[in-house]
Amino acid sequence: MAAMVVKALGGDRYAVRVRGHELIVDQPASAGGTDLGPTPVELFVASLASCVAHYAGGFLARHHICRDGLRVDTSWQMSQNRPARVASITLRITPPPAMPTERLPALLAVARACTIHNTLEKAPDVSILVTEATITAPV
Repeated sequence: MAAMVVKALGGDRYAVRVRGHELIVDQPASAGGTDLGPTPVELFVASLASCVAHYAGGFLARHHICRDGLRVDTSWQMSQNRPARVASITLRITPPPAMPTERLPALLAVARACTIHNTLEKAPDVSILVTEATITAPV
């Protein structure tokens, strides 16, 4: 099973540590944060958009089409109702200029099969648990 750790940094800032990488998550100043990083919702949408881009890029590579110019523009809307959640996400793939028009349906099919999209289509079981805090002695 893959794993990552998220640690509080103060205020609305958190460090996400995964495989030796660290991302800072924060809230915009308008929401009380210091805007040192994207919000959790922005990372969620970014994971979908970057997964679509990755799969599209793989398709292009397999068909020996240069990826230069590949782009995924993404927008999302939050639900107006409870519970708080993302209500809709729109992704627009702009293929590189070298992409033959007849390959566009296949590119779309591959992009729709990305891991994050599949996960949203067939939601995983999510368990949220609380463990007791442990006090560690200074070394």
